[in-house]
Amino acid sequence: MVLMVDTTADHVGKVIAGELLCRDENAAGFELVDTAGLHISHCVGCNYCWLKTPGACAIPDDYEPVLRKISAADQVWLVSDTHFGFISWQTKNIVDRIMPLVTMYLKFKDGQMRHVMRYGHQPDIGIIYTGDGDQAYLERWCQRTALNIGSRSLGVFPESNGKKAVSCML
Repeated sequence: MVLMVDTTADHVGKVIAGELLCRDENAAGFELVDTAGLHISHCVGCNYCWLKTPGACAIPDDYEPVLRKISAADQVWLVSDTHFGFISWQTKNIVDRIMPLVTMYLKFKDGQMRHVMRYGHQPDIGIIYTGDGDQAYLERWCQRTALNIGSRSLGVFPESNGKKAVSCML
């Protein structure tokens, strides 16, 4: 399943989803989550998702259904506005709150310390951004984020190149 999480003010994800649905009649495995109207708090670092409520965030907001969809997806595309070259705070909240997908235990892998994954399946991550994002920085951040959750980066694309991102989906 391909999951697109749209945090943009202009709901850019709907346009990209329309492009995907026009291109591929097999897009049945696609879902768009528009976060407009959802209350998604920032991670407070309480570690409850590791210690007291393993695999579930303890913050009572609208994020838990989104996390369940993220954990079930094969690909997660984050559609974000950019500010100061980086993703928006709304998108950063979503990424920071994926910690229930990993455990607090650590191991060395390829010479680097990594979390032990909680589940056998981790979604690959891609970014589509609006505004003046720092392409090189966003690519590196996406690669490191994917590495930290045991997956791979699908790439980083400006909104103007959304058709290229669509070709990477499904």
